[in-house]
Amino acid sequence: MSTPIRRQYLAIKRQYPDIIVFFRLGDFYETFDDDARLAASVLDITLTSREMGRGQRVPMAGIPCHAAESYIARLVAAGYKVAVCDQIGEPNGRQLIERRVTRVVTPGTVTDPAMLEASRNTYIAAALLEGERAGLAVADLSTGEFATTEIVAERPEEAAAALQRELLRLAPAEVIRPAHSQEEPDRLGQALPEGAYVTPTDPASWRLHTAERALKEHFEVETLEAFGCAGKPLAVRAAGALLQYLTETQMGSLAQIVELSTYSLDRYMTLDAQTRRNLELTESSRGERRHSLIAVLDQTRTPMGARLLRRWVGQPLLDLEEIRERQRGVSALVRNALARARLRDLLGQVADLERLINRVVTGAAGPRELASLGRSLATLPSIRETLAPAPELAGLAALPECDDLVRLIDTALVDDPPAALGQAPAIRPGFSPELDGLRTASREAREWIAGLEQAERERTGIKSLKVGYNKVFGYYIEVSNANRALVPPHYQRKQTLVGAERYITPELKEYESRVLHAEERIAELEAEVYRRLLAEVAAAADRVRRIARQLAQLDTLASLAEVAVRRRYVCPEVDESTVISITGGRHPVVEAALDAGSFVPNDTLLDTEDQQIVILTGPNMAGKSTYLRQVALIVLLAQIGSFVPAERARIGLVDRIFTRIGAQDDIASGQSTFMVEMIETATILHHATRRSLVVLDEIGRGTSTYDGLAIARAVVEHLHNSSRLGCRTLFATHYHELTALERVLPRVRNYRVDVLEEGERVVFLHRVVPGGADKSYGIHVAQLAGLPRAVLRRAREILAELEAGNRSERRRRREVMEHDPAAALQLTLFAPPHPVLEELKQLDIEALSPIEALTTLYELQRRLREDGS
Repeated sequence: MSTPIRRQYLAIKRQYPDIIVFFRLGDFYETFDDDARLAASVLDITLTSREMGRGQRVPMAGIPCHAAESYIARLVAAGYKVAVCDQIGEPNGRQLIERRVTRVVTPGTVTDPAMLEASRNTYIAAALLEGERAGLAVADLSTGEFATTEIVAERPEEAAAALQRELLRLAPAEVIRPAHSQEEPDRLGQALPEGAYVTPTDPASWRLHTAERALKEHFEVETLEAFGCAGKPLAVRAAGALLQYLTETQMGSLAQIVELSTYSLDRYMTLDAQTRRNLELTESSRGERRHSLIAVLDQTRTPMGARLLRRWVGQPLLDLEEIRERQRGVSALVRNALARARLRDLLGQVADLERLINRVVTGAAGPRELASLGRSLATLPSIRETLAPAPELAGLAALPECDDLVRLIDTALVDDPPAALGQAPAIRPGFSPELDGLRTASREAREWIAGLEQAERERTGIKSLKVGYNKVFGYYIEVSNANRALVPPHYQRKQTLVGAERYITPELKEYESRVLHAEERIAELEAEVYRRLLAEVAAAADRVRRIARQLAQLDTLASLAEVAVRRRYVCPEVDESTVISITGGRHPVVEAALDAGSFVPNDTLLDTEDQQIVILTGPNMAGKSTYLRQVALIVLLAQIGSFVPAERARIGLVDRIFTRIGAQDDIASGQSTFMVEMIETATILHHATRRSLVVLDEIGRGTSTYDGLAIARAVVEHLHNSSRLGCRTLFATHYHELTALERVLPRVRNYRVDVLEEGERVVFLHRVVPGGADKSYGIHVAQLAGLPRAVLRRAREILAELEAGNRSERRRRREVMEHDPAAALQLTLFAPPHPVLEELKQLDIEALSPIEALTTLYELQRRLREDGS
């Protein structure tokens, strides 16, 4: 037969079969059965057992309640969910204490500050995919953010790709999705980012009418029109399903979710996973924040600013006016150094208002956190005054008044309040007359007891008389056996010791009762006063949230301005043209890692009308990849509203940055390096537009020389000749034969990374100059890498033999490339006598796509004109 407490636990555990239950027993949270075994293993705590019925010993592992959050954080970080089951009410000794689960902590629903990273959001997302449409909702319980979007594409695979890109940008800690039937292909599962923590939920919660009802009930509205998601059924379904999941895990307490925003991906530049990885926006290729773009840009002073900057970097803008508005803010702070320094100093005194106000709203904020909120709001007048000379920032400087909240918090709390109620007095004397009265009564009773020892010594003549206290008997008077004869008759013996007796008196017990009752009542009343204080501050939550948003923007703009001044960035001209013109451009991350002034700047010109494609040649380690990334990063910085590392820059709006850089295979899916390269290249050719920036590095190197050269040539031609493309392109290659395209395709230009040769010694100058390279300097790079001298010597001998045998073939191949592009791809030994006629004979017109036909006609027409000239 199980004990009542065992039956109570099992009833609760049945409701949470796949979740670790923390069951409150006194001052500990206990886990039982398999939960205990798992917790003991993950948390490295002792696994013990307890008898919970006749002959029933149950595995058990416990943790102290005061340390619960750190243990919960470790379990959540290990990928588990935790249901916290608390005692409801106080024990009365007659019946079982009521217990119930008060919250379920999952990777995406963490709100405790100790479990959160200050500089980034902890998102939970809801995703669904149906045909050419996808729905995505995202929330951060710690900040109250709640947003949704609907993706509409031309094909199902494009919708899945767009959903995956947005999830990669958000990097949610948890993704919920409709539970999937094993009988059908799981397209949504394939679209979710690899390694994402996925929670399947009841498909019924994703139905449109169910989701709509949940949203309307939570926000207490009759229609969703005001939220911008009416007419977007998948956005509504994702948001409604997410809200229902949050309601279940937070036991209905979602007071911090007060609004829903609907956003469109069309407002932002598209950045796929490869581009985010290749440009190292938020982490380096080694997975570290150091040596990433965000590490260079982040000079923010508040957690809200750090999170906003991260969002800006992940979502470059496409709207010119929005970009210019940010530029004006950065420019104003760049010009006014004193205002910038003062603003940054003031912002350093501001706590995480977004998360603090939401903890106030949910009743979780402690007295010390509330005091921090008050001190943060007290800086607002100084911030307004500091920004007065900058009219460009007038909108952000118009911070709502919060003097009433500052006065309220300052009046209510002591100067140095405790982290939690009960640790020390939190409410300032004078704020609550009732509380002051209880404290006075308790203090007077304590003073009477404190003076009792001296008074009784004088009255009885017992010099060794002592007044003491223990938890068993309370206050007592202790008299040694030698003085027992002097004990007054009204003393009541309570305890006999070896050498003394302990006594009580009715008067002593009365004052003891006053002290203990007052302390208990003081604790209750202080908690009640503090709850009322939190409620009063929570009533101004909307105002504080607006302030948090404005301060986050100011902090982000000030951070960009500080970086611009420290690193000599300039304000770029961003316009509707299709020109990218950069003078003295620098790679922001590489420059920051080098000694000041040692980075070699380079110019860039890309123009869809004249210089659309740059073919960049040069040896390894000369800086080609750095240059490619540098141009892409300057474009991205310009479109987040930042200044850029250059002497001068003009950036025509870019709708998407494509990058194909580096050799990476995908062992998990069985894809070779070359296959991955071709898939990424195909994606670029299918999805780039005239406004895109394409960055290609070493296309074709993953296969044989001739195959690689043929593919690289075909890709350049397609980018140049396709009427749909014509996009600005940087194409780095070791196929020096491609430099001949400058004389074949009118919008192709050759550039190389300059090298200085001194005998067998090579110096990489890192300068990008016009013209093509004719040597790769591979052996010199091998020498720098430390290959043995014998290997290097033999390599030079073999290279001399190969160059002697292939010189005439290379010359012939280059000539064919210039005068007969189609034959150059075939690389035959003998040039056809009548190339145009022979090619026309061989053409399979029905098999040609429209783009291929246009490309072929373009080439044939050019060659016929040259023959006739």
